[in-house]
Amino acid sequence: MNKLALVTTLGLTLVLAAGCANKSVVRYGDATAVETTDINFGSTDLQKVAAEMTDSLLLSPVVGTLTQNSRPVMFVERLKNKTSEHIDTESITDSISTKLLRSGKFRFVDMGRVDAAREQLKFQHDGGMVDPSKALQFGRQIGAQYMLYGNLSSIVKSNQDKSDVYYKFTLRLMDLESGLVEWADETEIRKTKAKESVGW
Repeated sequence: MNKLALVTTLGLTLVLAAGCANKSVVRYGDATAVETTDINFGSTDLQKVAAEMTDSLLLSPVVGTLTQNSRPVMFVERLKNKTSEHIDTESITDSISTKLLRSGKFRFVDMGRVDAAREQLKFQHDGGMVDPSKALQFGRQIGAQYMLYGNLSSIVKSNQDKSDVYYKFTLRLMDLESGLVEWADETEIRKTKAKESVGW
């Protein structure tokens, strides 16, 4: 009888221990806190780049003149990733365009949704389900006056003791009618990581 009780107790202990070992704790963190996991491009870099470049654009005297009496229409071209990393440049583009739209100084056309908009207009005219008098008309969309575009590049170096990565982010605003670049700026980020030495 004692043997059976011992085996049962041992079995329950193992089951409970296995259950405890598989539990993980999820906690919310501060989305704006500095990320220091590694030296690759991360959330802190994205926020820094988007904030600095948006502020620079909005505070520029040229943009002040352009937006004095109107809200120019702009489209943002997806940023070119010239680094060796896989970086979601669409997230940077989204952050910049959202901040600019919130400023109330610009309006945007979303080039990434042109096909979806065309499909909706086609449905309204050809689907037979929309009252023709209430269907939106083709050819009435407003074209962009300005294009915002840029590049993200990096230089990575490492030796036995340290890894170093340098990022440069460049952004330009072009007048689509004249082809003139009305504004440009760049921001830089440098990150280093010391390699841990294993002591005996």
